[in-house]
Amino acid sequence: MKKKQKAIIGRLETIALPDLAITDLQVRVDTGAKTSSLHVDNITKFKKNGKVMVRFDLHPDVYNVEDMVSCEAPIHDIRRVKSSNGTSEQRYVISTPVKLGDALWPIEITLTDRSDMSYLMLFGREAIGERFLVDPSKVFINS
Repeated sequence: MKKKQKAIIGRLETIALPDLAITDLQVRVDTGAKTSSLHVDNITKFKKNGKVMVRFDLHPDVYNVEDMVSCEAPIHDIRRVKSSNGTSEQRYVISTPVKLGDALWPIEITLTDRSDMSYLMLFGREAIGERFLVDPSKVFINS
């Protein structure tokens, strides 16, 4: 039985988050991060049809902060996450489909304030999974 060849992705890729109506989001691929994280504003927890949900705003275009999308998703989990600067915080986790190239699969994303970072989203190890190999010398090779 021949093993399927893994696709190669670069250190930067463009993804879509169809359930959040995001079609063109640049992400930084980060093999040092376990879970993917997304920069959002105005996080609010609420109940809808008996389900605990989270509502948040995000700016899909890093170069146009006026452009804002309001999203809501069921809360998948709440986790304590240590960020790159060493501080630890509780974060809501959502599970949502991601599209990269022709592939579409569900990933977990923590919601946080990444306003001091260059990219709105980190694409972590769990999202990369067994699907891809990362070539840090390349960008946008699978998007």
